[in-house]
Amino acid sequence: MSELFSADWMKGFAAEWNGDPTLSDALAQIGFTSTFAYGDKGDPAPKGVMVVENGKAVSAGAYAGEVLNWDIRAAPELWAKWLKKPPTMMDLGVAFTTGKLKFEVGDYGAMIKDARMAGPFIKSFAAMARVA
Repeated sequence: MSELFSADWMKGFAAEWNGDPTLSDALAQIGFTSTFAYGDKGDPAPKGVMVVENGKAVSAGAYAGEVLNWDIRAAPELWAKWLKKPPTMMDLGVAFTTGKLKFEVGDYGAMIKDARMAGPFIKSFAAMARVA
């Protein structure tokens, strides 16, 4: 497996994202467009980035200074745990409220209250776990 959030890993994640209709098609129905970044909590910048247009990942790779809508961070140990067993809504809520999951950019509270986005957000972690 490629290093987590490396350019190759992010391309695999984009393929898994697009291959999951409960994720990409659900977001396409609401015209969801965003730029996501992922990385380790405490790092000065994220590692990987993915651009989603109308629910579909259209590009993915190493972070190169893109303007972000979401910058999601966690400790490497937590990412590793979630890659083995994707988190539930409760797991994410606990991680967020205890500071283990950090949104450097983006509003977790607003997103999680919108079922049209919350469900696919949870599904995105399952897509991450499928990246080989």
